[in-house]
Amino acid sequence: MNIVLLSGGSGKRLWPLSNDVRSKQFIKLFKNENNNIESMLQRVYRQIKEVDKNAMITIATAKSQVSSIFNQLNNQDINVSIEPCRKDTFPAIALVSAFLKYEKNLSDDEVVVVCPIDPYVQNDYFEAIVNLEKIVKLNNTNLSLMGIEPTYPSEKYGYIIPENTDKVSNVSMFKEKPTQEKAKEYIKQGALWNAGVFAFKLGYMINMSHKLIDFIDYKDLFNKYHTLEKISFDYAVVEKEKNIDVMRFSGEWKDIGTWNTLAEEMGDVCIGKGMYNETCENINIINELNIPILCMGLKNSIVCASPDGILVSDKGQSSYIKPFVDNIDQEIMYSEKSWGSFTVLDINDASLTIKVVLKEGNKMNYHSHNFRDEVWNITNGTGRVIIDGVETKVTIGDSVKLPKGVKHTIIADTELNIIEVQFGNDISVEDKIKYEL
Repeated sequence: MNIVLLSGGSGKRLWPLSNDVRSKQFIKLFKNENNNIESMLQRVYRQIKEVDKNAMITIATAKSQVSSIFNQLNNQDINVSIEPCRKDTFPAIALVSAFLKYEKNLSDDEVVVVCPIDPYVQNDYFEAIVNLEKIVKLNNTNLSLMGIEPTYPSEKYGYIIPENTDKVSNVSMFKEKPTQEKAKEYIKQGALWNAGVFAFKLGYMINMSHKLIDFIDYKDLFNKYHTLEKISFDYAVVEKEKNIDVMRFSGEWKDIGTWNTLAEEMGDVCIGKGMYNETCENINIINELNIPILCMGLKNSIVCASPDGILVSDKGQSSYIKPFVDNIDQEIMYSEKSWGSFTVLDINDASLTIKVVLKEGNKMNYHSHNFRDEVWNITNGTGRVIIDGVETKVTIGDSVKLPKGVKHTIIADTELNIIEVQFGNDISVEDKIKYEL
């Protein structure tokens, strides 16, 4: 199975755990069968491999999410198609199709299934996706969709109206997100929720992409990506395609986009350091800080604390936080990288202090800065620093000075904890020159 996971979005509705580089699919809140906490990304990846251990997984994503993807999947064998900028789902699918065709050399007859990276589902969802792949081959349709049998008349989803009630049916029409009354009418007609799951032969999508976009190959499309029209795959392709069918899926499927819906699937009432007394009812505590949270007398509430902020909200009201988060203007305080993570501890006019966690066996890029000095204070673990080509061992208690202009990196022989202090009047993430080591 060739499956493409669309990984987009920025952190608004699940603030303060999510931010511009840490979307909801990277938040670790779900308990697996081993009682380990995993993210939606980790859960979906695991489920795909349980259904088809040989599945070829490609993630289409923005550059800002690549580090988190490799961090959480431990650099496992995945392909990543990077979007230079956000241009909605059609350009993203065109780019990843070109990546598979021209960079991975897949044949035109290979079936590709595209789906979102963040549905809350069970393994039967991915078993159904395997069947969707077979439908494309057997029915010779240009596009096969998965439609979710609705459990209520939702206003949040688009609807697919099939021609009949068979397991697989030709598509009669598509309807945009309706009012609740309209949704009831559609459901009476046998309508299905549009889950954003598409299957097609690669050659079909390459031809459609060439028809709608003037490009030569993957590299050419990547270079002109910023000039493309921002348009959804539904508008550009799906709603204009005549040779199209839909497969019904009646298993569990949830679009977890708010704290209220996410809390329903959390494995524990409390994640992190938290306490609550017997007068609390229907609450969830999520605490990423190294200080305790105590809740008393709260009902139907979410309490969440992270380096980016603190949320205390009625569960129903938590759906309306986006306008408030839009008005928050601050540095990203926490981010996962392919080599570990960092947390901002303190910000001043001429200094920035962060805690760096470098995973065992990993290293930073070999780099230098033009406008800032740095000091690394090792607070846990052992490793090696390389400064202008000279390697030195470091351990707990060591301090390393890094003047501006020197080339440097650090390698973790065990997990390393580092307090990094940056000094300068122009501290910026852009101030970084990378080198080959």
